[in-house]
Amino acid sequence: MTIEPLRWGSALALSGAYLALCVGLWRMHLAKVRPAGAAADWLVVYASQTGSAEYLAERTAATLGLGGLDARAACISTLDAATLAGASRILFICSTYGEGDAPDSAARFATQVMGAAPDLSHLHFGMLALGDATYANYCGFGRALDGWLREHGATGLFERIDVDRGAPAALAQWQHHLSHLAGTSDAPDWEAPAYGTWRIAGRTLLNPGSAGAPLYRLALMPDDGVLPSWEAGDLAQVSAPADPDHPREYSIASVPAEGELALFVRLQQREDGTPGAASGWLCTGALETDTIRLRVRAHARFRLGENAIRPLIAIGNGSGLAGLRALLKARIDAGAHRNWLLFGERNAAHDFLCRGELEEWRDSGALARLDLAFSRDGAAARYVQHLVLAQAGLLHQWVLDGAAIYVCGSLQGMAGGVHDALVEVLGQEVVEAMMGDGRYRRDVY
Repeated sequence: MTIEPLRWGSALALSGAYLALCVGLWRMHLAKVRPAGAAADWLVVYASQTGSAEYLAERTAATLGLGGLDARAACISTLDAATLAGASRILFICSTYGEGDAPDSAARFATQVMGAAPDLSHLHFGMLALGDATYANYCGFGRALDGWLREHGATGLFERIDVDRGAPAALAQWQHHLSHLAGTSDAPDWEAPAYGTWRIAGRTLLNPGSAGAPLYRLALMPDDGVLPSWEAGDLAQVSAPADPDHPREYSIASVPAEGELALFVRLQQREDGTPGAASGWLCTGALETDTIRLRVRAHARFRLGENAIRPLIAIGNGSGLAGLRALLKARIDAGAHRNWLLFGERNAAHDFLCRGELEEWRDSGALARLDLAFSRDGAAARYVQHLVLAQAGLLHQWVLDGAAIYVCGSLQGMAGGVHDALVEVLGQEVVEAMMGDGRYRRDVY
């Protein structure tokens, strides 16, 4: 059999591209296992809250590797003043938490390193700032870091690139600059995983009679019946028909061994009273015969990881129980029973989510402690942060014993209140240190 020269050329080109991709992935593997302080020609520093910046940093390091450059991806929590002083080329990929704040992994860097005034005239850098344009301080941390670097003498390799909710055009612009730096034009596109087709296998109202918005538990199954793999802490992205370009992310409330992917979805309402595009469809609109476009996204910052062997303090409110429930279930299934849940909602009669299961875990010893705050049940409002303060002594002892703290729930009110309570109980330095070493993790929205 003969093959035309054109086909030979195409085959060789594909083989070469594949080999280059393998080399890049191997370089990325080496970058991952290399010690945090190891030298590299290029540092790719990520400040990530939900994993998007980390994912892009790994792709960036791989692209530079395709051009033969020695690149290493590193969390900003490992970037101290000495490393910054010794680096000549850094690409920063920074997300923003809340209204312009640094992500948790960057908190210590923001207060300690950015609080100083170093001479950075030796440094060349690039900045990819991730954000959401619906917030007033759009890409706030990336912009602040970009300004701080330039103020202290660092030279930008190109203008800062701001990315609104993963906009493809902005990411393509970043890839263009990377290809120029690496001297290669054959870098693969960074395509997100394709959506799968799923259907609703069950939908249960978790808070009947509640004064708050309805909260539903959805049990989802893929059309082909084969569940993808995920870990407790991961997220599900759902593309709703009414707004397909802006997928919504939900904490996965189950583990694969349960045979279904479960979500806790709060029915949102717009100012005019109409239901939210995604939550309205999932909670009330979609039928069992309708197709749900869904994909699972790894959320490394909220996985158990090395904390699987530690005691776990889980703190949250409302639909935040979804992510915490998955973490607790994974630990209980693995035989780890030093678990403590502090949870808050409105009324015990209507909003004690997953009551039977949580009480069963507590009574069997799978939950060492279950502390609850229902804000509307007493004369004075009592929130989950009040539980933290009330149990200050015990919480301090658990942390001394090596416990990790995971917080999941609303950004407004709860997350800030819990953080302030933890600072009061543990001290600012301890909280920042726990953020830096991954013992304090948050998934808030």
